[in-house]
Amino acid sequence: MGKRIEMTAKTKSSFARTRTRTPVARTKPQPGICRVAAVQMASGPSVAANLSEAERLIGMAVAQGAKMVVLPEFFAIMGKKESDIVAVREAEGKGPIQKFLSTMAKTHKIWLVGGAVPLEASVPAKVRSSCLVYDDKGKQVARYDKIHLFGLDLGNEKYREEKTIEPGDKVVVVETPFGRIGLSICYDLRFPELYRAMGDVDIIVVPAAFTETTGKAHWETLVRARAIENLAYVVTSAQGGYHLSGRETHGNSMIVDPWGVILDRLPRGSGVVVANINPAYQASLRKSLPALTHRTLHQC
Repeated sequence: MGKRIEMTAKTKSSFARTRTRTPVARTKPQPGICRVAAVQMASGPSVAANLSEAERLIGMAVAQGAKMVVLPEFFAIMGKKESDIVAVREAEGKGPIQKFLSTMAKTHKIWLVGGAVPLEASVPAKVRSSCLVYDDKGKQVARYDKIHLFGLDLGNEKYREEKTIEPGDKVVVVETPFGRIGLSICYDLRFPELYRAMGDVDIIVVPAAFTETTGKAHWETLVRARAIENLAYVVTSAQGGYHLSGRETHGNSMIVDPWGVILDRLPRGSGVVVANINPAYQASLRKSLPALTHRTLHQC
């Protein structure tokens, strides 16, 4: 059973070809160690097609021993225009996307993080971009609504998420068999104060759809920084490829350890990254370098 903790804070094919990668061998389970996976996609405007692709990739992750799987931001739809997500938004607890997530978690007996699902907002023309967590029985145990909304204006490349997304205002941490997991989405990655507000977390998840422009400049640096400064594992599941809207996403889904080492990475296309989470190793790092206990500046 997961326990949610909330703290108030204010022109090409839509699918990229699955990359052929050397299979990660299934190793004999070790006490305290669990395998986690991040799915990478290049989603398109068809919810049914995206869910079919997500199902295939979840199966790949499970075949490699993953007990927790993270899906990318808007894995179920990357429309031809930003407002397409509003047309498929769901009420919490209802709808094909949420049913899919629950079924996958229960069928494979995994914890499943549904990157970002478009849920109903307080106004008809917007959605909440919601990261939903399901336990291995298919029960939703946590929901985080994206707080920081992406905006970019480079002349020929513009994004204004506030036009279609209503921001959340709660920091969410969920207790799981793998440790305390802090939930975040994409643009949140640029705001370290969000992760500090989570307290001590063991794993941070970052479903994302970083643009190629910003991703090639900042993505890896930001992901590794969040891991190092929090001495936490960071699991990022990204969109990676070309989309029918003309958008190009950066990909580079990765799993990073608390020392900032990239354990697995997929630069481009559909596929999965898989790595072990080792609580004993994490504890030893925190004991050797107790930076989290050396903090002197705290939020009022």
